[in-house]
Amino acid sequence: MLWFLTCVAALLAGYFIYGAFVEKVFGINEHRKTPAHTMADGVDYVPMSTPKVYLVQLLNIAGVGPIFGPIMGALYGPAAMLWIVIGCIFAGAVHDYFSGMLSIRNNGASVPAITGKYLGNGAKHFMNIFAIVLLLLVGVVFVSAPAGMITNLINEQTSMHVSMTFMVVIIFAYYILATIVPVDKIIGRFYPLFGALLIFMSVGLITAMAFSSEHHVLSNFKVTDMFYNLNPNDMPLWPALFITIACGAISGFHATQSPLMARCMENEKNGRFVFYGAMIGEGIIALIWCAVALSFFGSLDALTDAVNHGGPGNVVYTASFGLLGVFGGVIAFLGVVILPITSGDTAFRSSRLILAEYFNMEQKSLRNRLLMAVPLFVIGAALTQVDFGIIWRYFGFANQATAVMMLWTASAYLLRHNKLHWISTIPAVFMTAVCITFILNNSTLGFGMPMQISTLIGSGLSLVAMIVVMVKSKGKGEMNSTEQDSNLPTA
Repeated sequence: MLWFLTCVAALLAGYFIYGAFVEKVFGINEHRKTPAHTMADGVDYVPMSTPKVYLVQLLNIAGVGPIFGPIMGALYGPAAMLWIVIGCIFAGAVHDYFSGMLSIRNNGASVPAITGKYLGNGAKHFMNIFAIVLLLLVGVVFVSAPAGMITNLINEQTSMHVSMTFMVVIIFAYYILATIVPVDKIIGRFYPLFGALLIFMSVGLITAMAFSSEHHVLSNFKVTDMFYNLNPNDMPLWPALFITIACGAISGFHATQSPLMARCMENEKNGRFVFYGAMIGEGIIALIWCAVALSFFGSLDALTDAVNHGGPGNVVYTASFGLLGVFGGVIAFLGVVILPITSGDTAFRSSRLILAEYFNMEQKSLRNRLLMAVPLFVIGAALTQVDFGIIWRYFGFANQATAVMMLWTASAYLLRHNKLHWISTIPAVFMTAVCITFILNNSTLGFGMPMQISTLIGSGLSLVAMIVVMVKSKGKGEMNSTEQDSNLPTA
């Protein structure tokens, strides 16, 4: 338990110490009007209170990633918790802060437009394709996962019998509605309540385990175990752990979500709490589920068996009902189900806005919103027929590759403003090496090359990327960072 509490304390300290440092490096201007005021349209640009924006941001970024990812990462042992803490403070929260604040500085622009401005048109076109693909994969994953969990819950706990296809249709119908209506009608109104449920569920689970006579938090592990790979299947920790645990440590999906709340935030001074703080909140959720997975089943072999007989969803179901009983288990399980649903709808909403931005099509009229949204849902519905495991693997790599591009964008911005770029460059170098090594080594998604060669190439290319960004960005200069950075066109 002490190790878990130390990890949580480290995340909170990271917010107050390193988060404040990142904010100072960026240089906020609380007197500048944000896009929520200057571009208010009653649909996507709508001023909302800071607590509400924070809770919506937390739900937007916290899909099944900070639950399923840490559960799968727990198979490597306590090393997973170490990566959640370090990755969240120095990579994920930095990534989320810049993706949100650069959007604010650029009229609420989406991540491809921001990337194009600071890294060039080639990067913009790459990000347009990658972001849309990633968001479609997220939308599909976040349809299939909650549909399966709800179906299992109803069939296991009641005498009713529903099909997963029926639940997929219901969730898709909700997604269509949430994607096209004004942001404050559903997302802004109900998500803060869901956010409170999420926090209650997470705290309830770890509290129940702390006072349980049968289960003890991390009692089967030593602190030194965090430096070793304990995977019972002998799966290599490098680089797979850093792809497996995405949303709980760093996630490119967040870069597509932050502009949604950048369009609703009332003042730049709230950026650290909303963007950096929401990532810290997600990191705590990830720590809770990693600790539950490591502790509830008693051993890594038993955890592996639970994963093999129903995936991480089975771990969620078993632990929730085992720790909280039927009533508490239902509440906790519904809290987990809400996460992917509240990220799936915003994934499709982000896709609509990115496409609208690309085609320069205003989104105030319902007709234009439907023109952008309907094709996305048709493609998404077709992808639900693909095996979930395949979709999840591609999602993991696409997710981290998108994060890499956002981190390099942040570095280019800081270099142009002669600011301390290393706060984003160091995690960008690391994650570039992770992604390249993974795709070169992985035999299913990539090229199946030997690990040593893949690592050497990945490390070398990450350093090349750093040199290219530094050379292209240094000395270009821009207007002072306290001024409006650009007038990028927005939807």
